Amino acid sequence: MKNIRREPKFARDRAVQGAALGALLLMGGFVVAGPSGFIAWTENEHRLSEHERRIQQLSAERERLRNRVALLDPNHADPDLAGELLRSNLNVAHPDEMVMLLPKQP
Repeated sequence: MKNIRREPKFARDRAVQGAALGALLLMGGFVVAGPSGFIAWTENEHRLSEHERRIQQLSAERERLRNRVALLDPNHADPDLAGELLRSNLNVAHPDEMVMLLPKQP
């Protein structure tokens, strides 16, 4: 009978299995805490909701400015807005007018 030594092959198999297990654990760690893992996914959803809210605010501001620009059209400007801008920017008022400054509303 031949003497078969299996110890070196057995040790090599264990090393390969250990390396495979380490690689699987590393991949599992990336699934949970990697740059596109579960933790990052919830953070990205939170950022997305914040950005969508900011987009809505900026859209409302853009519409307000678009309306104001339309009122300042040189061909047919709104007289009330033109008077308001003249008074606020140039500090112009008639002698009989009383100026009351109100806090700006968002």
